[in-house]
Amino acid sequence: MTASDFPASPAPGVRLPSTPPLALLLDVDGPVASPVTRDVQPGIIADMVALATAGIPVIFNTGRSDTFIREQVMEPMIAAGMPAGTVIHAICEKGAVWFSYTAAGPGPIHVDKELAVPKAYGDDVRRLVAEDYSAHMFFDETKRAMVSVEQHIAVANADYLAEQQLFDTDAMDLMARHGLGVVRLDHHAPNSDDAVDYRVDPTIISTDIESVRLGKDLGASRAVELLAAEGITPQAWRTMGDSRTDYAMADWLHHNDHPVKHVDVRPADGVPVKPYDVLTATDLGLGNDVIHDDAGAAFLRSWREAVGN
Repeated sequence: MTASDFPASPAPGVRLPSTPPLALLLDVDGPVASPVTRDVQPGIIADMVALATAGIPVIFNTGRSDTFIREQVMEPMIAAGMPAGTVIHAICEKGAVWFSYTAAGPGPIHVDKELAVPKAYGDDVRRLVAEDYSAHMFFDETKRAMVSVEQHIAVANADYLAEQQLFDTDAMDLMARHGLGVVRLDHHAPNSDDAVDYRVDPTIISTDIESVRLGKDLGASRAVELLAAEGITPQAWRTMGDSRTDYAMADWLHHNDHPVKHVDVRPADGVPVKPYDVLTATDLGLGNDVIHDDAGAAFLRSWREAVGN
């Protein structure tokens, strides 16, 4: 990918930060953080700092908690020399939680409490994991609105995925006992009012239990709002993710007339037909085996080179 992939930039020597040529909206698990080690390559940190320093908005749109972003992304970016005045936005828990940070640290944490899973249900899931599933997964105590469980790093992924099927079934049964309507993939279990308000969403290393109103499209909407509050309107967007649900970022941006291209760093799931361009590592001349954060690193480096930083 070269500079020709970018919209026209201002004349040399003139920077219009209110209309940057590009904004990046990034899923975290997969394209930024390794799904194996859960941490972020130093090169990815360096390239994100360089892009932000060059005036390219870098925004995270993730199911991860604000604690995870602070520890795995924010603190390394600050340590890498993020300049004073640079603002990074982080939309967490698929739009339910968000905050911004600078070199001075994080700002206030915002939580949409209307989108939170009932506490009593979360308490029961915590007990379920402790009693039946603690050998394979742990309850994420850092979530503020969602309920999430995650694979232990030391557990083989194939073993975790087999156990995840059992856990997800139990989580669905718990929903029914709490009188809550729930959906998991194609399985719908409405409540007594024939309503489905919650979703059990399995990923390759976790299960998120969340309001059906949450999603990467909500995160994209919040991202546009956060930039608009700063007086920033990007000329175009790049979204990046590792699952089919991440396409909702680009879907929302395209539907709302924002030029966008989506990067899929795990295209083995199948690349759907979209009205916008979908890019994979092969578009950079790399092999099909370059996936996850290795593919994410390659795209971030290509964008850094394109802006000449």
